[in-house]
Amino acid sequence: MITIGKLADYAGVTMKAIRHYHEWGLLPEPGRDSSGYRRYTAQDAIALVKIRTLADAGVPLARVKELLDGGQETLEAAIDEIDRDLQDRVARLLATREHLAQLRGGDRLFVSPDVAAYLDDLRELGVSERHIQTERDGWILMRTASPDDATAWITEKRELMTDRTFRALCLDYDAAYDWSPDDPRLPGLAERTRAWFTDHDSHTETRPVQNPAIAELAIRSLPGASSPAWDRIARLMQD
Repeated sequence: MITIGKLADYAGVTMKAIRHYHEWGLLPEPGRDSSGYRRYTAQDAIALVKIRTLADAGVPLARVKELLDGGQETLEAAIDEIDRDLQDRVARLLATREHLAQLRGGDRLFVSPDVAAYLDDLRELGVSERHIQTERDGWILMRTASPDDATAWITEKRELMTDRTFRALCLDYDAAYDWSPDDPRLPGLAERTRAWFTDHDSHTETRPVQNPAIAELAIRSLPGASSPAWDRIARLMQD
């Protein structure tokens, strides 16, 4: 006859776990001796090891008694079922880890690889995070509303980023965002921009947009999509 402490040591569980198994009806509570202590037998130790083994394998306690009372076929069928459940859980956990890895990838969670690479190009160029965030949000809208347009535009954008003059205009435009609309540098920037676009045909600027409302939506709803200085540059380019 052994005490609950010794039984716990033999089975590799805690005394609290044994009491928990008593509460679940998995391990019958033995009678008490004249001193008031519970005394366990070798059969109790064997039963406890079986319970612990099934619990460690992922069997819910609610099913342990059913499996202990059932035959070998019942046990094997339950193990197959539990194994399938574990495989599903592993697949879900792997998917969660993949999503976490994408979160570490920053922009790549929300936009296509080409757009993410373009945003990286802007960062490397030295464009402000405000501008990059506005660009990213605009591409998210575009990809949702007009995916074909977005694909064509990002292809051209990445080509334009190889042009030194275009990159310089990107930096100047980014800086001009915070300028006063009366800043004397704006007419020169507008003229340089107009001259550059006159010398470089755009395949996408004249391409019919599948969803023209998306551009207006971006301008109206995206913080930082425009500024008084940028609005004046647009007017100067139309003059």
